[in-house]
Amino acid sequence: MFIHLSFWCVYFSFFYYQFTFPKHGQEPNWATAFFDVFFQVSCMATIAYSNYFYYLPRFLQHKKLFQYLAGLAVPFTVVVVVLVHGKRWIVDGYTYKAFYLYSDRFTVSCVLSTLFIVVFVGLLKFVEDWFELEAKKKELENETLMAELRFLKAQINPHFLFNTLNNLYYLAFTNSPNTTEVIAKLSQMMRYMIYDSNHNKVPLTKEIEYMENYISLEELRLNNEIPIHFEVVGELNGISIVPLILITFLENAFKHGVSNNAKESYIKIKVEVQHQECWYSVENSKIPKNTNNEEKSGIGLQNVKRRLELSYPNQYDLKIEDSEKKYCVNLKLNLS
Repeated sequence: MFIHLSFWCVYFSFFYYQFTFPKHGQEPNWATAFFDVFFQVSCMATIAYSNYFYYLPRFLQHKKLFQYLAGLAVPFTVVVVVLVHGKRWIVDGYTYKAFYLYSDRFTVSCVLSTLFIVVFVGLLKFVEDWFELEAKKKELENETLMAELRFLKAQINPHFLFNTLNNLYYLAFTNSPNTTEVIAKLSQMMRYMIYDSNHNKVPLTKEIEYMENYISLEELRLNNEIPIHFEVVGELNGISIVPLILITFLENAFKHGVSNNAKESYIKIKVEVQHQECWYSVENSKIPKNTNNEEKSGIGLQNVKRRLELSYPNQYDLKIEDSEKKYCVNLKLNLS
């Protein structure tokens, strides 16, 4: 709409200035010039928007060029005839004093000017349709990405539940007095997963609390026999993060890096925040490989990498160090 109004304002101003510019020392007739330009703009706008709203959409729908040109030719001819005779009457009053208005050159000029306006306004429709199509395409892409994000996040929940229920089963099987504490922490974590994680972003403090609860559950399962060091550095207040983006690396560390039977097992976790940047590192020892577990871990890692690509495009740096005795993940996130 703005483009159309701007075009007609410029068009009107240009011809009004041209018609009122002093010629041969004669003072211009401002009223006649205004009426003349107004009449010209009205005629051209009539045929241009008839094509814009009626003839061009029908052509784009049916793809019949001959019918389009034949249908447009009649109103185009009528408008040109009205324009030519109207300008003769407004400017000269049909006195035949202004010889140019009765020449073939003037008639051709009116035809070409009207044709130019019709084509130009028609091209605006193609441009607007292209932008509209691009906007819809972008919206569809965003909806697709959001659906994929929801699917990836939904995959985390069953994975977490499976691991935690295994832990709970182990504690119940061994009649551990910590079973009720595990259930309470599990309830708190489920509340976070069901309600808070449905938002696009959550306070980093809540994500840290969720990780602390998860570590507590694992410590109970391991009878606090494995050294686990969790460090948080920096000011967390006012910092937000995509929910459940960090937990996969932590889960993998406990699942594949520690065991009560491996006395040298350890896990080190560090979250450091400076301004709007977050450094997250997880380092763990390695236990003998299990083919099935390795496959599941790979799926979880692919999941979190895809979520990082969708949630933090060009705003993250992930480095993984996999050596014989340790596995280390270093993730840098730009949270701005």
